[in-house]
Amino acid sequence: MSILLNFIIGFVAAFVGVIPPGLLNLSAAKISSEEGRRKAILFSFGVSCTVLIQTYIALIGARYLDNHPEVISILQKVGLGIFICLTIYFLFIAKDTRREVPKEMEKAKTNRFLKGMMIGALNLLPLPYWVYIGVTFAGFGLFSFEQSSIVAAVIGSALGTLAMLGVYIKFFKRKNDKPRVRTNMNMVIGLITAIIAVITAFKIFATV
Repeated sequence: MSILLNFIIGFVAAFVGVIPPGLLNLSAAKISSEEGRRKAILFSFGVSCTVLIQTYIALIGARYLDNHPEVISILQKVGLGIFICLTIYFLFIAKDTRREVPKEMEKAKTNRFLKGMMIGALNLLPLPYWVYIGVTFAGFGLFSFEQSSIVAAVIGSALGTLAMLGVYIKFFKRKNDKPRVRTNMNMVIGLITAIIAVITAFKIFATV
């Protein structure tokens, strides 16, 4: 049961984490609109392979922190402050993100699979993100740090990332389209960080 639950958490957390437009998903969208789905899918597989490694490293770190509750207590309080600030910024300060996909994405001759791995490696946000996910859900008894369960979460994270990149690829499928992000994604990010802040606050006060 813990293996299945870890897989679901891994998939959903990765899927949600890739929703906001960033280097990875907008690159996949740009490749899809200019070079076709096949190359965009290869790029996405490359990104997902890197995510496998990053998630595994992060969850090993989360397992260490889970065995040292005194460190977790401090990190939870710091994290709560950070997510409150992020919520305020994205909901009330950040500009509207409804814009065209940037044109800086060059048509490199590099294999798109390797390109995806390299660009994925430049994105270090999954490391703290997965540490937080692992520690938080483990605190609620919903996440297991057994080796087989970690592997399930890692596979789920790769598939969740691939699924959301697939959504971007499908959305920007035609070469003649002018790809645009039609939703103010800062609002989406703000709502996500607000939910995380509420969960964190509940966890902190529940243990007081």
